[in-house]
Amino acid sequence: MLPGAIKTGLRRVASYARANSPLRRAFANRTVRRRVQGVELYLPWSHRLPDYAWSTPTYGQNLVELAAALGTDPADQPLRVVDVGANIGDSALQILARTPARVLCVEGDPYWSAYLRRNVGDVDAVTVVECFLTAPDLPMSAASPVRSTGTTTHFVEDAASTVTSMSIGELRAQYPDFASVRLIKSDTDGLDVALVPELISTWRDCDPVVFFEFDPGLTRAAGFAEPDRLWERLSTLGYSRAAAWDNAGRPVGQFDVIDGARHAAVLAEGRKALGYHFWDVAVRRDNDAVAARAFDVLVPKRLG
Repeated sequence: MLPGAIKTGLRRVASYARANSPLRRAFANRTVRRRVQGVELYLPWSHRLPDYAWSTPTYGQNLVELAAALGTDPADQPLRVVDVGANIGDSALQILARTPARVLCVEGDPYWSAYLRRNVGDVDAVTVVECFLTAPDLPMSAASPVRSTGTTTHFVEDAASTVTSMSIGELRAQYPDFASVRLIKSDTDGLDVALVPELISTWRDCDPVVFFEFDPGLTRAAGFAEPDRLWERLSTLGYSRAAAWDNAGRPVGQFDVIDGARHAAVLAEGRKALGYHFWDVAVRRDNDAVAARAFDVLVPKRLG
């Protein structure tokens, strides 16, 4: 039997070869149906989610496990979730498969929101909003998406864009069923440093746990020169503890939010040294006992 590391490496090589096969590349936008991590999904053949899930089964499961842990609290049933950057709805469906929940899925790219509606449009527990979210620190009030396989790589400012723009405050006001939220996820390809503080401020009275992607390189490419300012802002907003996973969903460690820049400096070493590209991060307030227990189970290691 092959050791785990070798088996995982071989799966990654096979996954890369499968994703880049000439036939699949030629019919990249062909719609297919796949069962991925326990849920049925329509997606373009080029989408890499099935490949990531096959080669690295932990991929994306950190968010699902966190939601399931938060959903054990009777006070939070059904769990209210805001999913910003919902893509094709895979996270929403997997969360619903694990715990009673209601999910507000926000997707700004019409290409992906078409798949999102196909996958979750008939699910009563899911509300779909097709819009580009704006925030005071976001330099774009209107934008158009730039796409790659499986994701929107970034948005570019475009005053003529037909994509609906909406402030985060307007989002909360227009969807009163989500006036109280327990978990917010933000995966917006570099814009998270602007959106996360505004999401927290908008739902500050709820003390939500916030899960986001922290990728300094992608953040700088999106126009934000100092990604690490996010940690200070989170601390100022009352968030004290962070749990980090690598981008494949494997635990990295817990640390105090105020020390986030020091710990995140390791990301400068790059994929060859680390074996991964960036972090998924969840943050909580100090007095959130349910989230504290979830962090301790999912990410038991403490970073010094």
